[in-house]
Amino acid sequence: MDSILSIREAVAESKRCLNCKVPRCVTGCPVGNEIPRWIHALSMGNFGEAMDIINSRSSLPAVCSRVCAHERQCEGHCVLGKKGSPVKIGALERFISQFDADAALSRQTLPQKDKGRVAVIGSGPAGLTVAGLLARRGYDVEIFEREPSPGGMLMFGIPEYRLPKSVVEREIDKIRELGVKITCGVTVGVDVTVDDLFGSGFDAVFIGTGTGKPRRLDYPGGNIPAVGQAIYFLRRHQLYLSGFISRDEMIVKAGDKVVVVGCGNTAMDAARTALRVGASEVTVMYRKTINEMAALRAEYNDAVAEGVRFMWKTNIVKVNSTDGKTIESLELSIDGLTEMFEADVVLLAVGSGPARRIVSTTGGIDVDEKGYVLTRENPYGMTTRKGVFAAGDVAKQPATVVHAMQDAQLVADSIGQYVDAVSLLRQLDRPVACIRIR
Repeated sequence: MDSILSIREAVAESKRCLNCKVPRCVTGCPVGNEIPRWIHALSMGNFGEAMDIINSRSSLPAVCSRVCAHERQCEGHCVLGKKGSPVKIGALERFISQFDADAALSRQTLPQKDKGRVAVIGSGPAGLTVAGLLARRGYDVEIFEREPSPGGMLMFGIPEYRLPKSVVEREIDKIRELGVKITCGVTVGVDVTVDDLFGSGFDAVFIGTGTGKPRRLDYPGGNIPAVGQAIYFLRRHQLYLSGFISRDEMIVKAGDKVVVVGCGNTAMDAARTALRVGASEVTVMYRKTINEMAALRAEYNDAVAEGVRFMWKTNIVKVNSTDGKTIESLELSIDGLTEMFEADVVLLAVGSGPARRIVSTTGGIDVDEKGYVLTRENPYGMTTRKGVFAAGDVAKQPATVVHAMQDAQLVADSIGQYVDAVSLLRQLDRPVACIRIR
């Protein structure tokens, strides 16, 4: 439920902030949001000032306020949390970003684009962060996105009930207002290559494609069509809601008994979405215990409240299928004991890795044994090919939206420094006019 505080509620909540001399909430925020400053501005009724302070550190505040792990980050570090009632920082940020949008308070200055050209591959949180930061500093930025609309996993990987797509579209519009061009329906590595981008005049290229290749589990029957990927299911559900595909093109049908393997936030999203599209039963199976799950406890509690079942210390050993298409039953190992289980669909949410479309068509970009792009510490985020940078999930183990943004902020600084150096060298190569001195 996308609830928004009223003005009275937001001001009252903001006044609970103690304005600590050493604000632990800032320490807990991956992007270093100046939380006490904007909360104080909010408490004084200076909503525009509060929004300006947030914008100085975050390119996607309306998104972060909804999907960040507040209980582990800012709110988890709030000193009032010791008494069981931390300041509701996420709700306050959601209020400010919504109030700003409704009242059209802030309009960002459009800087002159005279510092060089940067191509951004992917329009997820990392790509949007890099594009927004560089555009604000005067760089000419173009985003290339393979999907029919921008947003990446924000649009196609997080369900509507957790992150309304109107919110994502509004944040993307703010990026466009900075002069960023977004070209959709272009797959870099297929339609164009990184070399093509450099050839067309870009000074630097940023790869922010995330991890688009889900992992599979190796057991008998695990490759039949009724065993699918949770992230693909979520993506196709959003494509259906957007009118790009029909209802019968989704793997989960009305009345299906669905099993979700894994226990991260993607697993929670898939389980709750399966119920919303008509599954009769949804069971999450996890090989470890509840105390070891990656999902936020709040997401787990919401899933339980909606009717999702959970089975702990459970592994699928075999998928029984006669026709090689449909599931007859699952053979499970539950804490070492064997049990049969009825299911129609299995959705895997066991992690993902980067696709190889870009690195396989571009020379000089090295990857590790798992396919993650190798980057340097200095300049931060540059790959083994000069002028090509990467951040977010494609360069590290998959993380949260805000951690991808944190990484992208640092890389944006390096890209700016690199492009400035390239521009300076280009100017030094130009002939210098002789000046006659009398």
